[in-house]
Amino acid sequence: MKLKFPLIAAFVAMLSLTACGGGGDSAGGGVAVTSPATLTKTDNVVGTGAEAVSGKTATLNYTLWLYNASAADFKGAQLESNPFSFKLGTNAVIPGFEQGVTGMKVGGKRTILVPSSLGYGAAGSRGVPPNSGLVFEITLNKVE
Repeated sequence: MKLKFPLIAAFVAMLSLTACGGGGDSAGGGVAVTSPATLTKTDNVVGTGAEAVSGKTATLNYTLWLYNASAADFKGAQLESNPFSFKLGTNAVIPGFEQGVTGMKVGGKRTILVPSSLGYGAAGSRGVPPNSGLVFEITLNKVE
C-alpha cells in the first residue's frame, strides 16, 4: 500500500482529527513512539545544481521511516520509498518535509529528522502513530 505521507490530503486529515478525542488502548500496538526535539537536516551529499526554493517544483526520491531514538541512525520501521514532486511554498506537504527540502540543491542527498509537531502530530496518520517523529532520506533530482 502506497501511503504518500507528504501529500497535503494526509496533513489536512491530521489537522481535522486533532479536534477529536482519543482514548482506549495506550499501548499503540507495540510501536514505540518517539520524536526528535527539533527539525534536523544533515547533508550527506551537497548538490551543485539548482536550489529548491519557494515557488519552485522539487522532484525527488525519498524513503520514510518512523523515528526511533534507540536506533543508531534513528531509523525505525520503514514506511515507504517513492519518487515525489511538489511545489515549495504551497503547504502541499507536512511542514517538516518542506523545511527539510528547502535549500537543497539538485544532486544533493539529505537526511531529515522531523519532530511530531512538524509531521502528523497528536493525530498521527495511516501507518504513523500519534506523536511520532519521522526520518526522511531525500535525493533531489530536479528543480523547475
